[in-house]
Amino acid sequence: MGVNPVSGVGRSSQNRSDRSGLPFFRGLRRSGARILGRGMILALVTGCTTVGPDFKSPTLAKGVSVLPASSPQVGGAEGDAQHFVAGQTGSQDWWKSYGCPDLDGLVQIALDQNPTVEAARATLIQAGENATAIQDNLTLPTVDAQFAQTRQRFSTAAFGMPGGQIYQFNLSNASVNVSYPLDVFGGNRRQVEALQAQHEMQAHLWQAARETLIANVVTTVVREASLRAQLDATNALLQAQGELLDLTRQRQGMGALSLNEMAEPQAELAQSRANREVLALQLDQIRHQLAAYLGQYPAQNSLPEFHLADLHLPQFLPQAVPSALLRQRPDIRASEAQWHQATANLGVTIAGAYPNLTLTGDMGAMALTPGALFSPASSVWSLGAGVVQPIFHGGALSAAKRGAEAAVQSAAAQYRNTVVQAFRTVADVLRALTHDAATLEAERSIMEIRQQSLDLADQQYRLGGISYPALLAARVQDAQAHMGVAQAQGVRLADTAAFYLALGGEVDPAAVAQATPVSPSSSAQSALPDAR
Repeated sequence: MGVNPVSGVGRSSQNRSDRSGLPFFRGLRRSGARILGRGMILALVTGCTTVGPDFKSPTLAKGVSVLPASSPQVGGAEGDAQHFVAGQTGSQDWWKSYGCPDLDGLVQIALDQNPTVEAARATLIQAGENATAIQDNLTLPTVDAQFAQTRQRFSTAAFGMPGGQIYQFNLSNASVNVSYPLDVFGGNRRQVEALQAQHEMQAHLWQAARETLIANVVTTVVREASLRAQLDATNALLQAQGELLDLTRQRQGMGALSLNEMAEPQAELAQSRANREVLALQLDQIRHQLAAYLGQYPAQNSLPEFHLADLHLPQFLPQAVPSALLRQRPDIRASEAQWHQATANLGVTIAGAYPNLTLTGDMGAMALTPGALFSPASSVWSLGAGVVQPIFHGGALSAAKRGAEAAVQSAAAQYRNTVVQAFRTVADVLRALTHDAATLEAERSIMEIRQQSLDLADQQYRLGGISYPALLAARVQDAQAHMGVAQAQGVRLADTAAFYLALGGEVDPAAVAQATPVSPSSSAQSALPDAR
């Protein structure tokens, strides 16, 4: 059979194409269908093995007590008791239980404008798009079209023909390349699984950023309200101490007191003034911090002022259930996804020691002119299958496997540590709520006693039973008691927000839907004994 040195198509093949009378693109479609069909059949027949361990979400052991028993209520005074509701694992809008519309507005502004949350959301989108791009490359055939036109000059001597005739011509080439990786041992599937786990981890990190931001806004507002109450009490204290100092100076001027007796009220007044400046500085810094949470500059002084009277203590709290924490806390879920990713990467590493098969096909046309590309005689095609089997890599494959196994062990240990620290946090907050209630009750008792003493001193002073300095001393003690109550109220309100955050914070269905959990069939090991 003679060969046309220009077109590269045999004459007898060209004659058969002429006799068949089939259009050029119909031949391309039939050839492409055969290539893809054989590749898919081979993939279905051979692609049923997935090397490496499967991952299964760990659960807690049955009967294991990991949290202290929470009492049915915390704080016994009317309006101050907090009841734990069984079966309630969280609230999507838990901050609204404080009953402060201005706080609700700030939380929404923070969620919309905070740069940290925006960055976490962009990272989540990036992880999802990267996973989709790589997944499509690994699981679907790639089809590329190309067109080239070249001018060539060669001699027939290259074909062993005598005479060495020289040919110079233009060559047009249009082709479609199809490539399909045959995932025989599941390495590609493990890689896709790892990417999905990474995407899930980013989704939980985004949710963690949202929940932390909400808790920070709430606690900052509570801190501001508490500081304002402490400032009011300090101003009342300063007024009483100033009047007491003026009276002391008058008595000292009349010779009733010595200079040494002037030192104590002066020192107390100076200390209270210093405390007021510290409180004022803390209030300014808290306002600046709140503006930063909202994605605003400190100069944008458009924030509302908050007082303790604006905030109401949430009366009903969700009960801390260990199994619910594993499903709800984003840090635990993110750590679990990281462990899942390490397990899938181990499968990718193991698959690297097995043969790698690839099916490729080229269909196109080659002719001397672009117009001749559509003739049946110009059609060319090729079909190939390649396999790469690692034989000797100097121990690199074994080392990579051992490293991947160590990464799985590290991720499992980190998950266990995350769970332990999460339960410790919940236990600490539960205890804090109990002690906060007791502290507030004690501070209120002190305030009531000081108030009664002040009322009695005022009556006695009006009747001439006590001196004015004794009345001022009662006013000082009353102001100090009010400051203690303000501090205790702020701590209890803030610890309630910390309790919601410890349970997982906001339960946002839209945010949970961003995660794409993978549900493998089984697992060889788990971080904690099986339980709920």
